[in-house]
Amino acid sequence: MNWDDVRIFLAVARSGQILAASRRLELNHATVSRRVTALEAALQCKLLIRRTNGCDLTQEGEAFMHAAERMEAEMLAARAEVGMTDSEVTGTVRIGATDGFGIAFLAPRLGTLTERYPGLKIQLVPVPQSFSLSRREADILITVDRPDAGRLITRKLVDYALCLYASKAYLARHGTPENPQALSAHRLIGYVEDLVISPQLHYRAHFARNWDSDFEISAVLGQVEAVRAGAGIGILHKFLARPHGDLVQVLPMLQADRTYWIVYHENLRNIRRIKAVVDFIALESERERAQFI
Repeated sequence: MNWDDVRIFLAVARSGQILAASRRLELNHATVSRRVTALEAALQCKLLIRRTNGCDLTQEGEAFMHAAERMEAEMLAARAEVGMTDSEVTGTVRIGATDGFGIAFLAPRLGTLTERYPGLKIQLVPVPQSFSLSRREADILITVDRPDAGRLITRKLVDYALCLYASKAYLARHGTPENPQALSAHRLIGYVEDLVISPQLHYRAHFARNWDSDFEISAVLGQVEAVRAGAGIGILHKFLARPHGDLVQVLPMLQADRTYWIVYHENLRNIRRIKAVVDFIALESERERAQFI
C-alpha cells in the first residue's frame, strides 16, 4: 500500500469531491482519480461511490478512513519526532472564523505573520458556517462554542461583549430609549434567526424580551454598517463598534458576554506552521484584549 495513495484518498473523503481534492492537493484531477483506484485495487475493495456531483464513502470506505486517519496521525507524529515536520514554518494553513473576528480583527494582522514566514500561506475563510476539523475543511477554527467531544485541542482566546448601538443621526431623529421597554418604539436591526449556527449567537432576548427586528442581516459587519447608516438600533460587538465615532452606545447597563475559542485537531499539535499560527492569533488577541470588552 502506497502512503501517498492513502493521503490522496483522505483528501477526497474529506472534501467529498475528486475535483475539490485535486485543487487542494494541487494535483491533476485524473491523477487523483487514478491514485484512488490504485488504492482500491491494493485493498481489493471499493472505497468510494463516484457520482457526477461528488463521492460517497462505501461502508468499507468509512472503515478505512478511520484507519487512514490513525495512519496519518502516526505519520505526523513520526515526522515530528525525527525533526522532519516543518524545520521552517512553511505550507498552507486554513483558518475558519466568524466574519467579525475573521475580517475585522484577523485579516489586518495576518500579513505580519506571512511577512515573518515567507513560506507560509494563510487561507482565511471568514464566513458564518460550521467547518469540520476531522474532515480537514479547516486546520484551525475560531468559534464561540467550546467543543466537548472529539480529538480536539481547545484554547481560550478572549472574552468579548455585545451591546446596543445607534448612530448619532438616528438618535437625533428618534430620541434615545431610556429603558429596555422603550426599544419597542424604535426600529431594530438584528440577525437572521434561522441562519444562526450556534445557540451562543442567539442573544437578542438578553436585550429585549420581545425583540422584533425591522431589518435583519446575517453578517455582523453588515449589521454595523446598517446601524452606522441610521437604519435603527442594533446589537453590535464592542470591538467592531468602538472604532466608529458616529456610533453611540444605548442602554449601557445591557451587555451580553461571549468567548472566542481557537480549536484544532490533536493530530496537528506537532506541526510547526499550525503552532505558529495558533500562537500568533492567541498573542494578538491577548494584546488587544481591552478592545473586546
